[in-house]
Amino acid sequence: MDFISQQISQLRQAGLLRQFRTISAINGAKVKIGGRWYISFCSNDYLGLSQHPDLRRAGRKALERFGVGSGASRLMAGTQTPHYQLEKAIARFKGAAEALLFTSGFVANLAVITTLIKEGDVVFSDELNHASLIDAIRLTRAKSFVYRHRDVDHLESLLTHKSHISNPKSQRYIITDAIFSMDGDAAPLADIVRLAKKYRCYTIVDEAHATGVFGKHGRGLAEHLGLSVKIDISIGTLSKAAGVMGGFVTGTKDFIAYIRSKGRPFIFTTALPPADCAAAVAALEVIRAKPGLRKQLWDKTDYVKSRLIKYGFDFQGSASPIIPILIGDPKKTLKISEHLWRQGMFIPAIRPPTVPADKSRLRITLSALHSRADLDYLIMELVKAKHQYKF
Repeated sequence: MDFISQQISQLRQAGLLRQFRTISAINGAKVKIGGRWYISFCSNDYLGLSQHPDLRRAGRKALERFGVGSGASRLMAGTQTPHYQLEKAIARFKGAAEALLFTSGFVANLAVITTLIKEGDVVFSDELNHASLIDAIRLTRAKSFVYRHRDVDHLESLLTHKSHISNPKSQRYIITDAIFSMDGDAAPLADIVRLAKKYRCYTIVDEAHATGVFGKHGRGLAEHLGLSVKIDISIGTLSKAAGVMGGFVTGTKDFIAYIRSKGRPFIFTTALPPADCAAAVAALEVIRAKPGLRKQLWDKTDYVKSRLIKYGFDFQGSASPIIPILIGDPKKTLKISEHLWRQGMFIPAIRPPTVPADKSRLRITLSALHSRADLDYLIMELVKAKHQYKF
């Protein structure tokens, strides 16, 4: 397969070849790699719940009772008590009638969109939506139109253009992330809801990076903006702020029954391990009962951003604990990432195809686990790198 070797060579020359860095131990916001401890600024574990004692305790208890794997798909022998309990907990957490659990957020998006949207329907999608949303939309064979990132004027122009008006019997959907994973900025949900009502569209919102981080109860950006009841379909993940694994969708009993009965990515996938489900139930309870964790996260986010702004950093409109530092050139980005690595910080270079060719960056994510000393060290080393590498 010589063509693969050629592709590998091209990736290496362009600075785009990926490699793993294997973590051998974790202690708070620090990870051990190759015998050395590094401060991690790249995890999506925003509240530090992956290491929370309540989650560990719940997971161990379920592990002893059910074993390490579920053994089957959900509709065969893969639904055990922790799966049932987690779906009930998610529904309570989101204030919904019912919830359906998936093995990941990617699978949740794939299952919901490909089951719900049919050929002949019309979809309007933000250009920076997550790959799982983009891939799912492509698989539907619906008419798909991409609007410029967060540009509601462009979205409305697409909604009103005659060439985009489909069969009156078709359904129309506006699909967006709530918080965009690479830029950390927020979707204009209020405007999207307004346009959806005006032009008779359904809204599908992926709250992956907003769940546990935004809202009085941690339910997401829609809750934060007072729009929860106006979003038609809300999808989320348990692998970010909840610190575990899995994805979910919430909705009416009929809607959940439909996805459960027709969603191929749900039907044909082995269920999550029961220990993960038990830990996720505990995570949702911690998110509900300890809003102080969110306050810690936001206090640290505001502190870092306010300090870096003084040194001329531009966060590309970030409204979250995701802080993008735009570099541009992939090779230069990789060089700066390696420089910070030598200083004891784990901040991988984000390069194409994750971001456009001229938008390579450092993607810094903050956690409630970071100490003030960690944050001050990050700020100091970023300022030094900015002067040294001229970005």
